[in-house]
Amino acid sequence: MRAAAIVASALGLLLTIVPACLVFAGCLTWQTHAHLMTAGMFLWFLTAPVWFRD
Repeated sequence: MRAAAIVASALGLLLTIVPACLVFAGCLTWQTHAHLMTAGMFLWFLTAPVWFRD
């Protein structure tokens, strides 16, 4: 369970960093960027406390 939470948290962090870089490069629309970053935020805040507790 802990390993899955760590992987999901890393994916959440990537979903908050990578879309911003892609918008800056002109490869992604602002609307898609907002959706991906929102999903990454929820994924991070739901999974990080699972493995931060230990």
